[in-house]
Amino acid sequence: MSDGAKLKPDLAKLERTLADHAASFPEVAEEAPWGHRAFKVKGKTFLFMASEGGVLSLSMKLPGSGALALELPFAEPTGYGLGKSGWVSARFSSGRNVPVPMLQAWIDESYRAIAPKKLVAILSGEKAEPKAKRPAKKLSKKRTSPRSR
Repeated sequence: MSDGAKLKPDLAKLERTLADHAASFPEVAEEAPWGHRAFKVKGKTFLFMASEGGVLSLSMKLPGSGALALELPFAEPTGYGLGKSGWVSARFSSGRNVPVPMLQAWIDESYRAIAPKKLVAILSGEKAEPKAKRPAKKLSKKRTSPRSR
């Protein structure tokens, strides 16, 4: 888990707010690989969060809004090759104006991109559609041609 004591009070509060938001989705588990917070659904990460040196950083998968997000001064493609897959990182230092509602919307988008459709349907208040069953294959009778007789 990240050390909130390293952050100034406003960033520590921001970290708590965003972590609480991420944890509010169905079947989310929080882990701390490499000393950073990772929020996962069904074992797949949808949010990385780290605080180091007075900077709070977030990384999320943004398949819909990623291109627009990258135009903002605090956002960049996530490293380790994740940026190629639609992951965006945002970094904030103390005193910076932080667009909390937008970050919460990005966390929501990332969760929906990673979570199984059944869990996303719960968020939308929809019933998850059952998997379509494939029709049984008809056994065809081999036709014999007059030549093969």
